[in-house]
Amino acid sequence: MEEKMGRRERKKLQSRKAILDAAVEQFSRKGFKDTSVADIMHEADLGIGTFYNYFQSKEEILFCLLHRMAQEVEQVLDDLRAAHRPACELLAAGCRITARFLDENRYVLPLFLSAADRSGMPGGFASGEGGGTAPGFKSIFEIILYEGQSAGEFRRDVPPELIAEMFHSVYQAAALSHLDIPFQENVAMKTKLLLDGICVRKEGE
Repeated sequence: MEEKMGRRERKKLQSRKAILDAAVEQFSRKGFKDTSVADIMHEADLGIGTFYNYFQSKEEILFCLLHRMAQEVEQVLDDLRAAHRPACELLAAGCRITARFLDENRYVLPLFLSAADRSGMPGGFASGEGGGTAPGFKSIFEIILYEGQSAGEFRRDVPPELIAEMFHSVYQAAALSHLDIPFQENVAMKTKLLLDGICVRKEGE
């Protein structure tokens, strides 16, 4: 019985992943607005009714994609922390990974930007998996900023929450930029300027 349940669960996970992957393909090709549930399920080679066994709407898929992104960011940050890397390096890495994901999945950008005002810890994504609150990526930056201030790496005369807002706004500024600079490079340049402004320089640097 346990083996049978195991196969059933694996099949469910495979179907869910197939739907997510198909949605990414269709959103990338046709855009979020012009992609229908039928398009997604045709791409996944599954019946339309199966969609609603896993998701309530197309919008819920965006939450799940953001959840994927947060997991990727946090895994890299955990690895850097384990290697005792400085907070400035963690912040730069988090910004870089986020920029790459948003550049490759532009249809997620509006939800990502709105998340700044709609939730707290990225760990609270469990609700995002089920279509709840949009994940708050700003809090990922806040945690690093608190760590950096405690370690004396970042200036302490500015609240971490304010600095985190500035980092979060970089993505919107890059997305709306009229400069002939690719999105990821635009984010990287703005990120460097912010880091230069908040990092405490040691003597001789």
